[in-house]
Amino acid sequence: MPASPSANALARTIRETAVFDRILTRAERLFDSSLTAGDRYPEVWIRDFATFIPTACRLGKAPAVRDALQVFFEMQQPDGELFDGYAPASSYSDAYNLKNVPGHPDLRAHKNSVETDQESSLVLGTFNYIQATRHHSFLSEQIAGQTVLQRLEAALDWVKQNRWSARHGLVWNATTLDWGDGQASTEWQELSEGVPRNPENLPLLTELGAHSHPALCIYTNALFSLAIDALARLHDIKGDATRSAWWRQQHRELNAAIREHLWDSARQKFHPHVYLEKGSPFPADFDEESIYYHGGTAVAMQAGLLSTEEAHQAFHTMCDNVRQAGARTVGLTVWPLYHVPALRNALFERPFVYQNGGDWPWFGARVPLGLLRCGCPAEAFEALLPIAQMIDDAGEFNEWYKPNGAPAGSAGFRGAAGVTHQAITELRQWADSVQE
Repeated sequence: MPASPSANALARTIRETAVFDRILTRAERLFDSSLTAGDRYPEVWIRDFATFIPTACRLGKAPAVRDALQVFFEMQQPDGELFDGYAPASSYSDAYNLKNVPGHPDLRAHKNSVETDQESSLVLGTFNYIQATRHHSFLSEQIAGQTVLQRLEAALDWVKQNRWSARHGLVWNATTLDWGDGQASTEWQELSEGVPRNPENLPLLTELGAHSHPALCIYTNALFSLAIDALARLHDIKGDATRSAWWRQQHRELNAAIREHLWDSARQKFHPHVYLEKGSPFPADFDEESIYYHGGTAVAMQAGLLSTEEAHQAFHTMCDNVRQAGARTVGLTVWPLYHVPALRNALFERPFVYQNGGDWPWFGARVPLGLLRCGCPAEAFEALLPIAQMIDDAGEFNEWYKPNGAPAGSAGFRGAAGVTHQAITELRQWADSVQE
């Protein structure tokens, strides 16, 4: 059936947008060299890696992707827990508590345990690899006595056993900025952006401890929802209807709990945090409920947790936030910003720095992906075009950008390149599907 004139016009515009071609070419060059997170980061980092696997495989890097996944499975702990990433021992630039990697004496691993996205990310990364390559036999490969599929089950079971609020039916992590992996602990100070005054204190920011404040948030739970759905689909591939049905029931229950406990129906947004027994780390007069989490909301769209109407409203709220902030794209992490001087933690005080209002294409480009899933291609194009233009103006994929579009953080950031490439590709696939 022919499309409407407006759909035809939108499709032609998407196909003919020249900045998209330049961004695709720039991303493809970046994947010629490595699968590490970026120029500043020597690690292959699972939360980043999982998101750019579709692009890396599309660009002919599937063998390297498979080898990297193999290392993550070899690092997996007996109880199913995962590390964040690994790198050559001599290349680490940050003062993490490093661990040995079995079978790889030259590598070291670390984990920012304040976040609970590592296990979900491995499941999603493996699913993305299988989807891109149709290498279904990988699921049956044995690694230290367990198949890959069994290891994926163990990873999500670890979350259920160790990071689970039974009262809420949801996953918990420490109190962080939206999807960030630095917690609201006291006395984390910096000399400049990303350069700590006392590097040896990094674990105070990135690891769970007595100073941590466990909480529920939308990013962690939406990602877990995506991971459960992916695991059920992997069981479908293996023909195990029983395990697939079990995980699908877990998926339904989780999604219902997300809507019950994390969705603020009055404000039409997700609660930044729902705190557990220790309560909030912030002063009583700090209005955290006014803050809108762009990144977690984008992942919730991808997970199908918002209706089409809600996704449409979320996008327009993000656009309003961008205008109020004087920013350029919906990659603006949070708005309003955190300003909590009493915490003495630079992440929660300095404006438009890192996850406190930095503009991250790595998450911003998930907004159009979520909008496409919700059937909103016009809004997807509206969200994606400024992201592509900002990257094009800067001349490189950076970790994040300032409100004026100036690049900040690590250059050569493959998370940004991978997700932006995927968003452009999927938007153009929609355009190509429109029948004139």
